[in-house]
Amino acid sequence: MDSVATDRFEASRDRLASLAYRLLGSASDAEDAVQDAFLRWQAADRELIRVPEAWLTKIVTNLCLDRLRSAHARRERAVGDWLPEPLLDGDPMLGPADTVEQRESVSLAVLILMERLSPVERAVFVLREAFSYGHGEIAEILDITESSSQQHLSRARRRVTADRRGGEVDAASARRVVEEFIAAASSGRTDRLVALLTDDAFVISEGAGLAGRILRRQTAESVASAMRAGFRPTPAKRRLVGGSPSIHVESVNGSPAILAVLDDQVVGAVAFDVSDDGRVAALRGFGAARLDRLTAAWRRRGPTGPPIIAEW
Repeated sequence: MDSVATDRFEASRDRLASLAYRLLGSASDAEDAVQDAFLRWQAADRELIRVPEAWLTKIVTNLCLDRLRSAHARRERAVGDWLPEPLLDGDPMLGPADTVEQRESVSLAVLILMERLSPVERAVFVLREAFSYGHGEIAEILDITESSSQQHLSRARRRVTADRRGGEVDAASARRVVEEFIAAASSGRTDRLVALLTDDAFVISEGAGLAGRILRRQTAESVASAMRAGFRPTPAKRRLVGGSPSIHVESVNGSPAILAVLDDQVVGAVAFDVSDDGRVAALRGFGAARLDRLTAAWRRRGPTGPPIIAEW
């Protein structure tokens, strides 16, 4: 393939990866989908492709839909509470973030809520909300009618917004809430933790050191108790991660998060949903196995400020 064709594809790579990530919730799967699209681009008769960007968008979207419809994906996402792969803010795979809709479409909360949608509903929602495609363009990409695209979008919006928690909170305010939460959890102040949680707060963890995998729709007291135990440093936890990590407050998928960093490796992350009134509505914990891309971004960029805990 000539260099002009390669350069044209590379100019679209970040946008295509951002689209694939929103559809799949996995950076590694998104990269695979984009690479598959590149192979198709190599093999295509490019003289017949009038609008390369539209052609590539259609290819990547349908490759992602094939993955979402696969039996393997259905089994994987049906086991327990599926969590998307978190990305450090500034990662190009997060894509456009100029509008509220674009920012929300890549938030962990919305990526999880999109699991309720059919693959086509998810594609319509992402193409419209995050990339501002018109219904005529979406219809052509997905081989559906414009009216069907409108109906899919209406259903998707209802399902995504029905249980949307939290809201857009400025970064400084969110950081203060997280720092206060960590201070209360580390000191064992359950009463202060309860005050910092919404009444229906919940936590989902897949290996970030938090107690249990899921506590959902329990009392704030039970969630606070679990968080107090989960955030308390112990010799066993230090052995598990190989030492005493530093704790940083950063932003992941547009949400405040704490990162446990040891020898330039992010060994755990907990993302927070902060409500409009400055309380924590949800916590999502991630173990090191899910943090490869986030760690790579951390090594390139480094921390935005000093750690809140130098040695945990």
